Amino acid sequence: MPEHDIIIIGGGPGGYVAAIRAAQLGFNVACVEEDPVLGGTCLRIGCIPSKALLESSQRFREAKEDFGKHGIRASEITLDLGAMLQRKVQVVSILTRGVESLFKKNKITRYLGHGRIDGPGRVIVSSSREQTELSAKSTIIATGSKPATLQGIELDGNRIGTSTEALAYSEVPGHLVVIGAGYIGVELGSVWRRLGAKVTILEFLDRILFGLDAEIAAEAKKLLEKQGLEFRLGCKVTGARVKNGQCVVDCEGAEPIVCDRVLVAVGRVPNTEHLGLESVGIELHKKGYIPVNEHFATSAEGIYAIGDVITGPMLAHKAEEEGIACVEYLATGYGHVNYDAIAAVVYTHPEIGSVGKTEEQLKEAGIDYRKGAFPFRGNARARTLGQVDGIIKILADAKTDRILGVHILGPHAGDLINEAATAISFGASSEDLARTCHVHPTLGEALREAALGVAGRAIHI
Repeated sequence: MPEHDIIIIGGGPGGYVAAIRAAQLGFNVACVEEDPVLGGTCLRIGCIPSKALLESSQRFREAKEDFGKHGIRASEITLDLGAMLQRKVQVVSILTRGVESLFKKNKITRYLGHGRIDGPGRVIVSSSREQTELSAKSTIIATGSKPATLQGIELDGNRIGTSTEALAYSEVPGHLVVIGAGYIGVELGSVWRRLGAKVTILEFLDRILFGLDAEIAAEAKKLLEKQGLEFRLGCKVTGARVKNGQCVVDCEGAEPIVCDRVLVAVGRVPNTEHLGLESVGIELHKKGYIPVNEHFATSAEGIYAIGDVITGPMLAHKAEEEGIACVEYLATGYGHVNYDAIAAVVYTHPEIGSVGKTEEQLKEAGIDYRKGAFPFRGNARARTLGQVDGIIKILADAKTDRILGVHILGPHAGDLINEAATAISFGASSEDLARTCHVHPTLGEALREAALGVAGRAIHI
């Protein structure tokens, strides 16, 4: 029976990063992954392929609609969807091979197969050819999540499917119906709208992008509607099926919607099935999560869990931070994640970046705050880019001026939000950010202006 210091079940962002950090700390590490390719959902069929398509589809849209504004004339712009999809595959392939090389560099033992806990300190790896029994003092569960669905929806893995299928449509749908107006729904809806599809997004709630700051989400909805996305809010979907070669979506109190394809994007659920948790007495939360303490330890000695299988936002970088903190705790007795400084990004156009508390959360908690805001239309760099839609909003404690939340709708928000996350991580005030000299002309100046706005002294508005 092969023996290791740490066995990690799952080779996604949380699992493979934890494995690398553990190896750096001197542990004998094994990683069990049932897919032949490392990287997990995020790298193989999630974050990375979707961002590749978002980038390609946005360039296609700009070539058709915006190049003329820059004095660039093209007689005919055509779509080669096959080449676009192939580029996506190549991007994924390069990155997955990179993870494999990092495993070799750090001397991490990789087991191909399904990992299942079989009592304290034991993991059984099952593949199509054999079973291998492993032992270790510590086991980390990092098996991620899978798409959720709705009752009454008949997924067929083709016409009615999840984000996995929507990343590889062989042709642009005439009419795509997206069920769910969260991150995945608006991102993939944007991809296919840019490429020519009619896109209708159905959402049960009365708003899109639940969890983001409501003001920012409302502004984003207006911009997305200008791009041709159709939203139907307060819409309860009761069923979806294929009938006579077309998809039919049933909505409570409304006429059925006939379309070409359906994307079900109603969130994700923890992937905790068939892990043998009962063999060590671990009971799941009613929502399927694995309960852990502040050091990611489960109720079973020597068993830990990170990423999408525990509570918190289902974000790859959150899983990475937890993986690092978990193995550092095993090595040093200390490991910490500052959840207030974990940002989130929606890769629409313009992008949306968010970190810390929203206005709604601050009001609900009764925290007195001040707000500074600055529109991108007042930023010189945004003007030169031709991307002036959007706003930056900074929320700071009314007494201490400590930054509590930053919310950005605008160009390159996903990059700008990292500065805000750093500020929150180090307990910076809005005055700290306002007093930091930012390069001109850059988009970062808009962040500084929003910080100046907290004290009512923005310069360029």
